[in-house]
Amino acid sequence: MFEQLFFVEKKYDELNSKLMQPDIVSNPEEYRKLMQEYSELTPIVETYRKFISAQNNVTETEQMLNDESVEADFREMLREELPTYKENLEKFTEELKILLLPKDPNDERNVIVEIRGGAGGEEASLFAHSLYRMYTMYADSNGWKHEILSLNMTELGGFKEVCFSIEGFGAYSKLKYESGVHRVQRVPETETQGRVHTSTATVAVLPEADDNVEIEIDPKDLKIDVFRASGAGGQHINKTESAVRIVHLPTNTVVECQDERSQFKNKAKAMTVLRSRLYDAKLKEHNDKIASERRSQIGSGDRSERIRTYNFPQNRLTDHRIGLTIHRLTDIMDGNIQEIIDALATADRAEKLANQQDNYK
Repeated sequence: MFEQLFFVEKKYDELNSKLMQPDIVSNPEEYRKLMQEYSELTPIVETYRKFISAQNNVTETEQMLNDESVEADFREMLREELPTYKENLEKFTEELKILLLPKDPNDERNVIVEIRGGAGGEEASLFAHSLYRMYTMYADSNGWKHEILSLNMTELGGFKEVCFSIEGFGAYSKLKYESGVHRVQRVPETETQGRVHTSTATVAVLPEADDNVEIEIDPKDLKIDVFRASGAGGQHINKTESAVRIVHLPTNTVVECQDERSQFKNKAKAMTVLRSRLYDAKLKEHNDKIASERRSQIGSGDRSERIRTYNFPQNRLTDHRIGLTIHRLTDIMDGNIQEIIDALATADRAEKLANQQDNYK
């Protein structure tokens, strides 16, 4: 099953030797490139070597058990050790399968996150603000940078919609499972009778399309308008036309940015969001072509699906995709969502492994 890993191990040893050569060490760009490749191969090769060792232990032990010249007492000891050797072999086999799963090429990218209030009026906007706070606190805990690209606030401080970037290595790999419809059940700040209301907000997580991504945008396909930025309740916060609206005519994709006082900066931010949306659409089109009907909804990022419920009276969060329930909602809303992300990633890997096994049949 892992025969090709012999050549991977050989490549790993060659990289190790190169990284010790003075001409490589003195070339920062080449050294960084080789070190990244070396680091990516390290967990695979280390696990492969453990797998080979465990495989040899099982083979040698079974051979000695079948050798009648081996003393009875020693064979009895080997019989007791064999189950442990087999358990180790199975363990390292499963670890290798996971390590060899195809990686999402976007996992290391920064992200653009878009949150919009859905059903529920003002409460939906306040919930959208709560989600923004949750994600930015999670970003802070990882040492990632975040910046608002566009914001439409309500008079009560809710977010009708907010678009923001998160910059950090592996941001997309962690946050890509957050796309979807989030539902909240709580007593709104505007509720005087103490009744629990149900509202929703949608979250879209897009891999940031940097300059290396092949997204061609013809300037002729863009309609660019400038207008005065406005704040909550329509109040003008800028007397100059610094806000920018860009429409990509072929796809009717509309992006607005009015967070900066500079029209130039707003246009640059809007173009970043536009490129990321078009890139996300391109990825979705590609995935739809190659995905089977049994593809996990965790990995699909289907934004029409209700993925999660936040029940404040019961201090409970439920992720409906994997049946995960956690009773520490207050802590989660403070950005402590790693447990959820880990559970979703584990379920995603399990689904991919199951599909991989079916492909071998």
